Amino acid sequence: MPDPASLSPVATVLAGLETVRADAEDFYRDLHAHPELGLQEHRTAARVAERLRSWGYDVVDGIGGTGVTGTLANGDGPGVLLRADMDALPVEEATGLPYASQDTAPGPDGRPHPVMHACGHDLHVTCLLAFARLMAEAKEAWHGTLTVLFQPSEENGDGADAMVADGLTSRIPHPDVALAQHVLPLPAGQVGTRPGPFLSAADSLRITVHGRGSHGSRPQNGIDPVVLAAMIVIRLNLLVSREIAATTPAVLTVGSITSGTGPNVIPASATLLINLRTYDEQIRTQLLQAVRRVVRAECEASGSPKEPEFERLTEFAPTVNDADTTARVASAFRDHFGDAAVQLPLQTASEDFEVIPNAFGVPYTYWGIGGTDPAAYAEAERAGTVDQDIPVNHSPYFAPVAQPTLDTGIAALTAAALDWLG
Repeated sequence: MPDPASLSPVATVLAGLETVRADAEDFYRDLHAHPELGLQEHRTAARVAERLRSWGYDVVDGIGGTGVTGTLANGDGPGVLLRADMDALPVEEATGLPYASQDTAPGPDGRPHPVMHACGHDLHVTCLLAFARLMAEAKEAWHGTLTVLFQPSEENGDGADAMVADGLTSRIPHPDVALAQHVLPLPAGQVGTRPGPFLSAADSLRITVHGRGSHGSRPQNGIDPVVLAAMIVIRLNLLVSREIAATTPAVLTVGSITSGTGPNVIPASATLLINLRTYDEQIRTQLLQAVRRVVRAECEASGSPKEPEFERLTEFAPTVNDADTTARVASAFRDHFGDAAVQLPLQTASEDFEVIPNAFGVPYTYWGIGGTDPAAYAEAERAGTVDQDIPVNHSPYFAPVAQPTLDTGIAALTAAALDWLG
C-alpha cells in the first residue's frame, strides 16, 4: 500500500471515493426520482445546502431564487469556482428505470406536467456534491479557496442571470477561474475538452403573422395565414443552405406552427416558434436579420393587413472556452484518464454558464463527460446507428448509467480543480 505522503493531490482526494460512492449513488437515484423545474428547485437546493453545511462549507442559499453556493477556505492560494445546474425538464420519462420520475409540476399554463431529469443535471449536482465532500475530507491535499455553485433554471436560460442580478459577485469570494461539466451521449468513462467555441449561441423567437379570417369555402374573402406561415417555413429553411457558407456551422429550426380552430375556418393569424444556433456573432446577427427580412417579405407578398410581430423568447451566448484554461484542464485529464481523455467536436447545445465567469471577469472552461453504457455505444457504433439508438439529452429515454459516470464526473472535477488548488 503506497505511503499517503507520496500520493499526488488528486490521488489523495480521490482515495476517499470508496467511502462516498454508495451515498452518491443513492443521492443520484433520489434526485432523479424527484426532479424540479427551473426556479422551483426548492427540495434540491435544501438538500444541497444541508449537506454542504454538514461538511463545513460557508453556505449562501436563495441566490436568484433557489441558487446555492458553498465556500471552503483552506489557507492561501487561488480561488476556484465549480458549477452544477439543478433544474429538470417538462418531459414524461420513458426510461423504465426503477427510480424513474413519476413527479409532475405546474407548467407555464398552470397545469401539471410530467417532469424528468432528461438532461443529466441530477448527475451534475451529485458529482459536485461528492467532490465537495472529498475536498472537505482531504484538506491536507490542497490550499486556496474552493467555491461550489449550484445554479437554477439553466434550461430556461435565466438562472445564471438571476444569481448575478441577486448580487452573486459580492456574496462569495472572487475566483481566479471557473469550471463546469456536462454529461453527454458518449461512452461512460470518457471525458472531453475543447478550446475556443464549444457550445453554440441560441436564439428563440415567437413570430406572429396576420391574415384575414374567412369561411373555409370562401378563401377569396380572406388572407390565409396558414399558407403564409407555410411559405415562411420553406424560405427560412433555405437561409442556412443558401446564405451561409457550407464550412460555417449554423442550425435553424421551426419548432412549432399554431393557427386556427377548425377545418372550415380560415383564421386571422398564425404563430411560429423558431430556434437559431450559431457560433459566430457575425453569422448570428446575419441570420437574425435574415429571418426578419424573409418574414416581412412573405407577409407583403401575401397582402398581410398588419406588420408581423417578433418576440425574443430566449437568448444564450456562445460558450467559448479560454484556451490556456482548457489546455491546463486537458493536460490534467490526460494525466488522470489517459486515452479516455479526448477532444470533443463542436456541440450545438447551448448554456448560460458563461454568464457567471463573465460577471467575475475570469477565464473559464466547460467540458463533457460520457454517460452512455460503453457496450451499448460500441454496438451502435459498429452498426452505424449511434444517432438512432443512443438517446440524447432531452430525450424521454435519456438515462446516464450511474457508473462509471459518477466516478468519472467526480474525478474530472477533482483533477481540474486541483490543477489550481493542488
